[in-house]
Amino acid sequence: MESNKIKKNSIGGQAVLEGVMMKGPESYTVAVRKETGEIVTDSKPSSSVLNKVKFFRLPIVRGVVVFVESFVTGLQTLTYSAEMFGEEFEEEPSKFEEWITNTFGNKADKIIISITMAISFILAIGIFMVLPMWLSRFIKGILPTSLLQNFAEGVIRIIIFLGYMTLISKMEDIERTFEYHGAEHKTINCLDSGKELTIENVRECSRLHKSCGTSFLFVIMVVSILVFSVFTTQILWQRTLIRIAMVPVIAGISYEFIRWARIDEDSKLAQLFSKPGMWLQKKFTTREPDDEQLEVAIVAVKGVLEYGLEKEEVSDGQVSHSA
Repeated sequence: MESNKIKKNSIGGQAVLEGVMMKGPESYTVAVRKETGEIVTDSKPSSSVLNKVKFFRLPIVRGVVVFVESFVTGLQTLTYSAEMFGEEFEEEPSKFEEWITNTFGNKADKIIISITMAISFILAIGIFMVLPMWLSRFIKGILPTSLLQNFAEGVIRIIIFLGYMTLISKMEDIERTFEYHGAEHKTINCLDSGKELTIENVRECSRLHKSCGTSFLFVIMVVSILVFSVFTTQILWQRTLIRIAMVPVIAGISYEFIRWARIDEDSKLAQLFSKPGMWLQKKFTTREPDDEQLEVAIVAVKGVLEYGLEKEEVSDGQVSHSA
């Protein structure tokens, strides 16, 4: 049974290790298939600062908030899936992990996630923002204007991104994750279409989705060309600082585009601009899932829907009791 409170386009998700995480307006559920074949789930409430602070709901600003919150939730659910799938093969903790646990106690997990986030951000900005700018310096002598230099930097950035996607897509474990990614998209598309969430119905749906994180990353590559074209300084340290400082702005603008493309899905312009991201999903980041993977994705999205129903029932009970 599905909650009428959950609106179309209000559920998103991501693939995790041998599973899928689905997130709604008020909760998220991660479902993982263990090596025994059992599907285990973990549902938690998920509140956003968007609902608490009006400033964070402003265009562009909200994109930065959504990106950070999604990244944090993604790391937490990835950690859970790794623990569930690999619990039969527990490894001895490293000395660093032991030191974190002994030093911070119950806060150790949050500290490790924070460190992982920081390292991931630094690597991402370094590889996809700063490195292309440095590489473009080797050909600036044959490019007469800063506009052309910024365009060449953008092309290098896209080439690095495509090369990265090509390499990881050939890894066996990543390919399994891409199959779950396809299952996630199919299930959301089935839900958005109003069909009953059965394996047969989900199987018929597309594995591509306009608001996929892959599309978001590609939009970032393109938006960065336009944003960096505004700045014409040739001083290396200033160009480097600008690339780092403008990352939140670029992420915010990219989110607004993805949001518009999903809401106004019948727009010819939105469909045209969404084609590169959809191509990336088809070529690299999604694979056709099997029925067992579809089942996991369905369990995850039903966990979000059932959470909405349970909260509604509790709320109704509280009102009745008060009356």
